Order: sequence, then C-alpha cells, then structure tokens
Amino acid sequence: MTNKTNFRIRPAVVGEEKLILNMIKSLADYEKCLDEVVADEQTIHHSVFVEKSAEVLFAEENDTIIGFALFFHNFSTFVGRKGLYIEDLYIIPEKRGLGYGKAILKHLANIAVERNCGRMEWICLDWNTPALKVYRSIGAIPMDEWTIQRLSEDALNKFANS
Repeated sequence: MTNKTNFRIRPAVVGEEKLILNMIKSLADYEKCLDEVVADEQTIHHSVFVEKSAEVLFAEENDTIIGFALFFHNFSTFVGRKGLYIEDLYIIPEKRGLGYGKAILKHLANIAVERNCGRMEWICLDWNTPALKVYRSIGAIPMDEWTIQRLSEDALNKFANS
C-alpha cells in the first residue's frame, strides 16, 4: 500500500527532460523494445514544454521519483468531447504492487473529470497481467474488438509521399 505521507504526484517541470527520458527508457526496457526509443531530451523539451503536445506527471516517494505518466488529450466524435489518453504509465519494479500505479490512475481520472473529458483510455500489452489486474479492479474494460493500426515513421513518410 502507498505511504501517503511520503507520496506525491506532481507535474514535470522544465529541466527534468532527462528524468522523463530515463523513465521512458525504463518503460521501453520493461516492454522489451528499448531499441525503439529515438526520443531525446531536446524533442521531449519541445514536445512537452514548448508545443505542450503532452503532459508528464511524476510519482514521488520521499522526494525520489518512483514512476511517471505521460498523457495528452484526444477527441471522441461519438462522445463529442475530448478524452484523456495515457500514453505511458510506469512504476519502478521495486515499488510495483503497492498501489502507486492505481494512485496515478486515480489522479489522472480526477484530471479527466476536472477537464470534462468523456473518457480515459490507454493500451496495455496482453502479457502484462499485473497491470491488467489493476485495470480490471478499477472498472476498465478491454476493447477486444478493436486493433491498433500504426504507420511508423518510415511507412508514414513513404505513404505520404506516394
């Protein structure tokens, strides 16, 4: 269980780009795709703090970062309102199973409600059973009838220029 007296969730600030990148790399390593990370501190700075394309939250225990979430707004034509999309949610291995991930999800849910979002969505690898168990416990439902489609940068450029 989280130690609420020494735990807080706060927004990332300018100057923490390296910390954000380190969390992204830790998540990518856990997901067995570290070689796919091409982001660097400059692109993170520009995307998060200049363009404000995404927002980052840090979870801290005793002033030590133990996790993070990166999210942004999307839009649902069916609902007719924006949604909150969680791109990344990561807790360091030694702090998993203590309620920190659920605390971040609850914090994000509160942001979504405050911002009048119609939904909150994210994807999860099908082998990540501990995370899936948490998601089911908060009422999240899998969207099994949908598949994710992606054009990576090379395919995107090839298609756009065809």
